[in-house]
Amino acid sequence: MKLKTRLRIAFCAVILVPIILFGAAIWGFSKYQIKSIERTYGIDFSLETLSNSVQIVSQSTESICEKLRQEAQENADNFLDFSYLEEINKELEGKFSYLLVRRDGKIFYKGTDENVDKLFNELPEFGDSTMASDGGTYIGRDVRALVKQIDLDFSDRSEGSAFIITSTSTVVPEIRSLMLDIMIAIIVILTITGAIMTFWIYAGINTPLKKLREATQRIKDGDLDFTLEPEGDNEISDLCRDFEAMRKRLKESEEEKERYDVENKELISNISHDLKTPITTVKGYVEGIMDGVADTPEKMNRYIRTIYNKANDMDRLINELTFYSKIDTNRIPYTFNKINVADYFDDCAEEVCLDLEERNIQFTYMNQVEKNTLIIADAEQMKRVINNIIGNSIKYIDKPKGKIELRIKDAGDFIQVELEDNGKGIEAKNLPNIFDRFYRTDASRNSAQGGSGIGLSIVKKIIEDHGGKIWASSKLGQGTTMCFVIRKYQEVPV
Repeated sequence: MKLKTRLRIAFCAVILVPIILFGAAIWGFSKYQIKSIERTYGIDFSLETLSNSVQIVSQSTESICEKLRQEAQENADNFLDFSYLEEINKELEGKFSYLLVRRDGKIFYKGTDENVDKLFNELPEFGDSTMASDGGTYIGRDVRALVKQIDLDFSDRSEGSAFIITSTSTVVPEIRSLMLDIMIAIIVILTITGAIMTFWIYAGINTPLKKLREATQRIKDGDLDFTLEPEGDNEISDLCRDFEAMRKRLKESEEEKERYDVENKELISNISHDLKTPITTVKGYVEGIMDGVADTPEKMNRYIRTIYNKANDMDRLINELTFYSKIDTNRIPYTFNKINVADYFDDCAEEVCLDLEERNIQFTYMNQVEKNTLIIADAEQMKRVINNIIGNSIKYIDKPKGKIELRIKDAGDFIQVELEDNGKGIEAKNLPNIFDRFYRTDASRNSAQGGSGIGLSIVKKIIEDHGGKIWASSKLGQGTTMCFVIRKYQEVPV
């Protein structure tokens, strides 16, 4: 069955089933609560009076009102007895009403703690009870109360009235309970109906989804050597067919990537071999020393320093290529630890400064981060980042007096590291590509600078593996600034 058909059936069921069940629930709860009201208030109750709680309470106080009328005829002086009045008022409280007695125009007794001044001013005069209906007199305005009046002729010839007061804001608890029951019934019915329809729809689409989920897991694990065979003629089956087409495309891409990797590794092997060629130059200097060509201390010192620098450069390039092969296979040996930013970069700056002084390059260091700031990083790989960037800057400094500045800044939840030089700069069109593998700008395509062309790609990989971001800005002829950010370490309270 198509998913569209299932949804149509479910839509109709969600509408019709709750309506039928709501009707049954309302009928059942109403019958139960009506009986409860009849027991509580001793009245005959019907659904027609459900919306009028005052009518219910009016009927409930009718028996007490008749008793008071009879008492007023037989012995009106009982209404001057507070114990009697308290007894009557206590009985009225169960009917959500209270008793008020007036004598000679003043309040003699009131069975409530509320302020009744406004009500008292609106009460009917003595003798008006004969004009009131059996249901009592309604007082509107700010009072809103139903009043039943019993006139009293006391033995001392004074006049008074007893009033049964029922506030129209009173709501019978059983009606509240009925409304609550109906609301609960609505929620339960909607929940059950929705659950049943959801399970029915889920049962219809679970089988193809299960196959699709298994296929997704196999692709996630790198296994593309399988075939997904969808069954049926519904929307999920169509999705499975599209997924199978995607799998075939992924397999083709994977095979193409494998071919590319083989070619790439072969290229790296060739470059590594080519990088060893300058060792011949080193051998030439060594042979010159052995043959006595370096016959003065100054010449000997120059030969040895040249040999040392060439050996360091070749070693650095070979290490870069070795590290690059680890990038391709995602086997970079990271060792993450908490690092104090100030201490780490202070030490790093001190080491860099010594190296740059030998190269006659001015180095400036500035740290604006608080002393206790921490990051989670691999100290060795972060050092590789700094050295690669500085090494790249050194190669392209074309000024008589080279300058490199290292700045550590606070960037909110991150630290920002900036390395600025006064080299030849990079054209704006070339900036987006400087972190690509083997990419070199047109201005630097010569053998004088040397290098493998992968230094900045390694930097980008390390920074991204640390959860950071790296970018560059440059002005042609003025210099380049490399910037990267690393998130600060923050303790998470347990």
